[in-house]
Amino acid sequence: NSNAVMRVLRLIQKVEKNNMMVLITGQSGTGKELVAKALHYNSQRARKPFVIVNMGAIPNELVESELFGHEKGAFTDARERRIGKFEESDGGTIFLDEIGEMDLGLQAKLLRVLQEKEITRIGSNKTIKLDFRLIAATNRNLAQEVKEGRFREDLFYRINTIVLAAPPLRRRKEDIAPLVHHFLSTGKAFVNVSKNIDEEAMNALLKYDWPGNIRELQNTCERLQVLSEGHTIMLNDIPEGIRTP
Repeated sequence: NSNAVMRVLRLIQKVEKNNMMVLITGQSGTGKELVAKALHYNSQRARKPFVIVNMGAIPNELVESELFGHEKGAFTDARERRIGKFEESDGGTIFLDEIGEMDLGLQAKLLRVLQEKEITRIGSNKTIKLDFRLIAATNRNLAQEVKEGRFREDLFYRINTIVLAAPPLRRRKEDIAPLVHHFLSTGKAFVNVSKNIDEEAMNALLKYDWPGNIRELQNTCERLQVLSEGHTIMLNDIPEGIRTP
């Protein structure tokens, strides 16, 4: 319910119905993927695929095949045809998480795909026309990456049309208590019991800056569910680094 989140939600409502590319910025753990899902599932593409690609988790030598696919025999281990993530997203949305991790050579190929809306599988000469919406996310300052030569300027301006900034948790402190209660409620599956939280314990969580953002808060709540005694989480149950930052 914080003003910071309400601003994001209003922007989502403005752009969710069109096909424009969106760049979601923000620190790790701020919920960029949730923003992307909100854009997709409130759009006219909601019944079509929502394909997630974590660019930071794919080895460089496999990225092109992962995105664009390959034909059987295109390289040594290509034992069968592979459909790439862009082809999977036809009619829907492709979400490129941590796009700043992509190397410069592949950025040039991505730019062409975005301009032409077509891909060519590795080992093929046939182009395949596609209908997709691109949503990208990054925890990097892409403008600075452009200045330092690590990100293509033309690709940056291509994906930088609409920018949604996911706010860090320290700037939306009023959301911490509702999130804690939510995570404690959903986390009861770990211990098969619903737990409450003491006022002093909650105050400690409210004072902490949460550098890992919502992901860190969720992990902390899950830990408290498992390790705290009784039905109420007390101040002493809060990890020392959080209660005495």
